[in-house]
Amino acid sequence: MKVLSAVAWPYANGPRHLGHVAGFGVPSDVFSRYMRMAGHDVLMVSGSDEHGTPILVLADKQGTTARELVDTHHATIAHELADLGCSYDLYTRTTSRNHYQVVQDLFEQCRANGYFIEQTQQVALDARTGRTLPDRYIEGTCPICGYEEARGDQCDNCGNQLEPSDLKQPRSKIDGSTPQFGETEHFFLDLPALADALREYLQGREATGTWRPNVIRFSLNILDDIRPRAMTRDIDWGIPLPGELATKYPTKRFYVWFDAVIGYLSASIEWARRQGDPERWREWWNDPEALSYYFMGKDNITFHSQIWPAELLAYSGKGAKGGEPGPYGELNLPTEVVSSEFLTMESRQFSSSRGHVIGVRHVLEAYGPDPLRYFICAAGPENQDADFTWPDFVQRNNSELVAGWGNLVNRTASMVAKNFGEIPQPGDLEDVDRAVLARVAAAFDEVGGLLARHRQKAALAEVMRVVGDVNKYVTDTEPFRLKGEDQRERLATVLHTLTQCVSDCNLLLAPFLPHAANRVDAVLGGEGALVPMPHVEDVEDLDGGPGYPVITGDYSGFPRWEPTPVTVGTPIAKPSPVFVKLDAEEVVATERAAMSGEG
Repeated sequence: MKVLSAVAWPYANGPRHLGHVAGFGVPSDVFSRYMRMAGHDVLMVSGSDEHGTPILVLADKQGTTARELVDTHHATIAHELADLGCSYDLYTRTTSRNHYQVVQDLFEQCRANGYFIEQTQQVALDARTGRTLPDRYIEGTCPICGYEEARGDQCDNCGNQLEPSDLKQPRSKIDGSTPQFGETEHFFLDLPALADALREYLQGREATGTWRPNVIRFSLNILDDIRPRAMTRDIDWGIPLPGELATKYPTKRFYVWFDAVIGYLSASIEWARRQGDPERWREWWNDPEALSYYFMGKDNITFHSQIWPAELLAYSGKGAKGGEPGPYGELNLPTEVVSSEFLTMESRQFSSSRGHVIGVRHVLEAYGPDPLRYFICAAGPENQDADFTWPDFVQRNNSELVAGWGNLVNRTASMVAKNFGEIPQPGDLEDVDRAVLARVAAAFDEVGGLLARHRQKAALAEVMRVVGDVNKYVTDTEPFRLKGEDQRERLATVLHTLTQCVSDCNLLLAPFLPHAANRVDAVLGGEGALVPMPHVEDVEDLDGGPGYPVITGDYSGFPRWEPTPVTVGTPIAKPSPVFVKLDAEEVVATERAAMSGEG
């Protein structure tokens, strides 16, 4: 099965914090790794979202250019995500010339099919610079529900789509000033002409019962107030209009959200071109049997369940105005929008501007990727808001990773190394041996089924229950008491069974903890390369632009998602601990002091 794993594009305005990767980074990677192990042909794509007024505002503030700013942050984010283990086939950027071309191509076909209309719009302007303010940089009171922190594009309280001019008491989020409003012509995506097709699509997805209830309900509700939406802005940083329109409208650029969602397609096309097979992307985009999963936080549902499907329908000529597909063919609509809720930090929202933030790089350097990935999978915002606290982070590392899984790996390898030096040949199995082997083997179907349905918390909890059952097997069989020569065969049987269980548990945990999976593989006598890992590579722009770093990897070597017999005679040496126990008091005190500015 062809599976597109379409991962939210991080905005290139700075390094990533934990709230970002909890919503899109780790969940998409766990899913993609599992699907590869299950035998599916996965294409996992994303990149840095680099256009829009916020980038210009930040560049002005820092005394640099927009291009220099995004170059720096794109490289930073790419290295963070690669070090976290996110196994992108391609993580690219929206400033590539390939992306520019694909965006312009989609616009031209949507327009040829009649789904772009020119209308005059009131726009908010920065009183100081005269620059168009992005919708999300304007706050005010919602005219529908009275929520006082509604944004210029939508109200997060009632979910209705808004325009900046709709807000009562509008104010700029940049400096708090009251924006000026002026009239300008823009190209609008004719969403009302696509509403029936959108509703039919969403109702079809609702009938499958696979979408998270909050996502499908929200997506259907926003259709009730659907209206044309401007997809251009007056700005000097972004993708220009194509052909003669660029001459007619030299100051206009595509709205950052119009171009960002097209990145899923453009990244797939770029990947295929870099593989030397320029049309291969079609296997994931034109084949109606292919599946596509879109991962993001809940604040971006609108753009993935309404705007992006509308663009795809318009391109394919599937709305009320008819039309025909362009050269990219009829493009697949999302199979599922997998939206996570929000992660808070010590009961407060993450806020880079207020210094209330935990950077991904800091956690990777201080504690490594395993405790972070484990926390997100075990306690993250999968289907409800979750709170990150340092005591919980340390407790899960120490009691679950170290004392639970790490201890099982360590004592298994230690007993095998001490008594045999290699995986021993087993004798006849007893009922207790067969029972624990069956328990572990059965987990592949159960855990795999949960991962396929994006229930990663439940999947990880089940794996850790299995780990607990294997630990109980050690307690029940007491291999450390089997010291006599006449007990030698029984000891070999128990330790072989135990090694088999640990090896299979490592496969079950590999999507969640790929770095640790490779270390456990080495402990059990392997090469320490059980699962492939991503890397950052500097590449040339395919169409003559400046080069840039990408995340990529060769993921052809994934092990199968099934019990895999260990090899008798494999040498096993005395192990080193796989995980590091953290000093709870020291970590909590240090990190909280840093959060308060005292560190």
